[in-house]
Amino acid sequence: MTEKKALGRGLSALIPQREVLFVNKSSETIAHIPLSEVKANKYQPRAEFSKEKLNDLVNSIKEKGVIQPVLVRRTIDGYELIAGERRLRAAVMLNLENIPAIIKDVNDVDMLEIALIENIQREELNPIEEAKAFARLTTEFNFTQDKIAQTMGKDKSTVSNAIRLLGLPQKVQEQILKGAITAGHARVLLGLPTENEQYRACNIVIKKGLSVRATERLVERRRVESGTQKKFVKRDHNLENIATEMQQVLGTRVKIFHGKKRGTIQIEYYSVDDLNRVLQIITGKKS
Repeated sequence: MTEKKALGRGLSALIPQREVLFVNKSSETIAHIPLSEVKANKYQPRAEFSKEKLNDLVNSIKEKGVIQPVLVRRTIDGYELIAGERRLRAAVMLNLENIPAIIKDVNDVDMLEIALIENIQREELNPIEEAKAFARLTTEFNFTQDKIAQTMGKDKSTVSNAIRLLGLPQKVQEQILKGAITAGHARVLLGLPTENEQYRACNIVIKKGLSVRATERLVERRRVESGTQKKFVKRDHNLENIATEMQQVLGTRVKIFHGKKRGTIQIEYYSVDDLNRVLQIITGKKS
């Protein structure tokens, strides 16, 4: 009984002088909250937002208002967005003071899951964005691919194939993000043995507008040509599996070069923050 009273006082204290529209039994509150107090979702899986769709949403909100509340969680100094970034961005563009929001108590893993599921259900995630989100579930929350598949309602092979895309060169991943090539094209490019060959083939696919089937023929032809021009080192599938597993754990591209007695491991990073993230995973220490 004491807990219920404390909770009641806490809600009123956390939302002073604001219109609380609804409170239900699952600790969810719907209220109008100031836009200035809402921070972006640090687990937002989407990196690309269509300007055209955003402008359409701005026009819709201008005419009818924000019909569907965004989803947020409380922080020490305000709120953190869980889902609804396009609505939030549109509201900011319109200089609105407040936005309707569902305030929900969730932890970090639930926050990433909800953001992922919402985007996947709306079919708005790019394949690379989806792959990176899956990788974060494995690296930051120790999800197995089986658990990711079960949580997202997908086959394990779909999750595995998505994460494999992170093994492509960064320049090729950028073309996927732009929509210049599809995930189907990208998976075919993984059949080429080097980054340089993958990138060159990617440029050909874009320049000639090749279909996935035509890309398969291109990759096969280039593999045959490369085999006649130089002697390939026999592929070590065990090392490839280890590299793939490391990529899934670290959430970035990993290459293993193995000699007769020793070898090297190459781990890519794309910013100082990304380097620190990889270091934290390797050392198990939080900054």
